[in-house]
Amino acid sequence: MYQQITNYQPYNEQEAKDKELLLKVLKQKDVLTRENEVGHFTVSCWVLNQNHNKVLMCYHKVYNSWSWLGGHVDGEKNFKKVALKEVQEESGLENVSFMSDDLFSLEVLTVDGHVKRGKYVSSHLHYNVTYLMEANDQDELKIKEDENKGLRWFSFEDALKASTEPWFVENIYSKLNSKVKDYLKR
Repeated sequence: MYQQITNYQPYNEQEAKDKELLLKVLKQKDVLTRENEVGHFTVSCWVLNQNHNKVLMCYHKVYNSWSWLGGHVDGEKNFKKVALKEVQEESGLENVSFMSDDLFSLEVLTVDGHVKRGKYVSSHLHYNVTYLMEANDQDELKIKEDENKGLRWFSFEDALKASTEPWFVENIYSKLNSKVKDYLKR
């Protein structure tokens, strides 16, 4: 992963600054596991439909908002493997593919303290990499009840309206939508 992040070309100032931090923290102990309570690696997935005009979002129980799919790497060094597993587990979709082998985005995310599975989790950082993926919006979606309350395909604009996390909408989801438009022009 170190080489992938090293080779990654930042899209904007946020990604440039976050890339610097990600390269530093990759050298620390336990950043691939939740044992590092200050911060650890996660993957997120911006999943487009087959026509590339909608994005799949889940209604996340912890954040009480429509959000992208993804999860903790939990020690796995193959982040693409984690991304695929997370999308399949969180959506029930079996046929999901990567639109690129490269990282699509990267970010350092703050996570507020919350209760998960009956235990309090202190505020911490998610050192996140994002993959661009594709699935058929006609395939059946299945809610992962311990993590989300809903799954839905949104137009890019409606995805921004659906999320109740202003920082994510302004800094992450809007960026991802812009990057998708640029990516599809190629």
